[in-house]
Amino acid sequence: MKRIVFIIVMSLGFFSLQIIASDAAASKITMSLRQTPGGAEPIVTLYGSLKPAKSGVKVSVQIQLNGKWQDTRFSSKTARVGTWQVTAVATALDAKVKYRAKAKIGSKYIYSNIKSITVKSLPEISDAASLAVVDQFGPGGRIHGADISRWQHPNDAPIDFAKMHQAGLRFVMIKASDTRDEADALSLKYLIMDRSAAQAAGIYTGFYHYAVLPDVKTDELVVIDAQTQAQKALWRLGALGGYNERDLPYALDLENNCVRLSGKTCARYLPKSQITLWAKTFLKIVKEKTDRTPIIYSYPSFLEGAMVRDDELRQYPLWLAQYAINPADPLAQPGLKDGGCYVHSWTTANCSSNWTVWQYTSCGIAPKYGVPSNRLDLNVFRGTPSTFLDLIKGRWIPEVIDQMPKNEISSLTYKNVKFSTADKPVSLEVDVTRPDGRPVVTGTVRFYVNALTPINPKPTQTVVRATSGSWKLSIKGIPAGLWTGDIGFVDATGTHAASKLPIELIIGEAIPVSPSPTPKPTPAPTKKPVTDGCKNQIKN
Repeated sequence: MKRIVFIIVMSLGFFSLQIIASDAAASKITMSLRQTPGGAEPIVTLYGSLKPAKSGVKVSVQIQLNGKWQDTRFSSKTARVGTWQVTAVATALDAKVKYRAKAKIGSKYIYSNIKSITVKSLPEISDAASLAVVDQFGPGGRIHGADISRWQHPNDAPIDFAKMHQAGLRFVMIKASDTRDEADALSLKYLIMDRSAAQAAGIYTGFYHYAVLPDVKTDELVVIDAQTQAQKALWRLGALGGYNERDLPYALDLENNCVRLSGKTCARYLPKSQITLWAKTFLKIVKEKTDRTPIIYSYPSFLEGAMVRDDELRQYPLWLAQYAINPADPLAQPGLKDGGCYVHSWTTANCSSNWTVWQYTSCGIAPKYGVPSNRLDLNVFRGTPSTFLDLIKGRWIPEVIDQMPKNEISSLTYKNVKFSTADKPVSLEVDVTRPDGRPVVTGTVRFYVNALTPINPKPTQTVVRATSGSWKLSIKGIPAGLWTGDIGFVDATGTHAASKLPIELIIGEAIPVSPSPTPKPTPAPTKKPVTDGCKNQIKN
């Protein structure tokens, strides 16, 4: 008996070693490095990522000396998304050296690609002052920046941030999160690519969340949705390891007040008071959690027409979008219109807007700045280098509780089920909550047909998000008869666990429709004139 137990234990141990070895073989660590401009001494930044992503893995930097690899004193730990970064001041100058990264997965070490660098004897910016990294090279003698998203990566092409720095840009706002899950996944993909690469090139990085407002009626539900979307942004920031010394604050991108479409037209707009309440709730949560004041992005007519003037809202820095005005003109300023000014929370007594960042064009010459797309949004910062650096004060390092959960239990309920005959869709509303009763942050819902009674062809399903954790589900193409299945919730991100509830549908025969008269031939549509989206815009 003892021998049998011994064999079982040895087998399990061998199996565990196989799993560890397999994990190590499947894991890959990457490394890039460059001399980062700025400061009195040359700075070298090494960065990369671990795939598959795993947080808390120690990454050591090794150097090759006298033909042998040795550990340096520099190390880092991977963030939730697998990224790592090390910044160090160079002491040996004009010396060509080789580096690589090392990480331990299970009991095995894995190594990155080898990179060589010759540290320049003079800093790339000769001014020894720390403010040299935010030179005012933009139009009007302002600090120049850009904002980027998936659209700046056609065919996954990378951005040359070194070229962007050489062209005078000193900050870049990166789309980091989105209300919509598919767009959010793309945001994360390119955020991982861009943040470390931009910082290594000497460019400060900020983040923004694109908001889709909820289709709800009460203030309570508006607040719940804002809290849920703020949680999504905080989880994204937490997955990056929080703010570092080159990060600008998170921004809220709020520019659409339509919450329900009917075809291509808007069937319902959220009221001004509730949009303002939503924005204040989101911004307050992010500020209190991260100890940094977030930014709000919008355009003048939206701020005036879709929001209420509010003293609390005015406390947040404004990133204002208004084109066809040249920031190189000393008298030019955003926030004005023919016959007066836009009146909103940031309008001053002299009719100007108290903006902090101005997006002055969407037609920047992208290749000039190392961006492989056709167009690039360009921005200027209002203020001195010292006020710019005030934005990065305070450093939030997330705790375990601030990280996105994995397979957190979800609870599904559905209501307002409507069905009749085969020629009409089945419709219902679905709510999914977390263990504490708050809405789930990510995921979607669908109808699952009982596998024992399949429906062919498969029904067409349409899911419309009403608010966080609530969806309206429409199912077309279910034939007459008694059908059983499940209403299910699934989250592709793995944040929330799947959940299902059974449903039974009794569908009647379709009502015969009288044949319609033969339609007259539709005349060929006239071609619409091609419009120039960059007409009158600044093309820097």
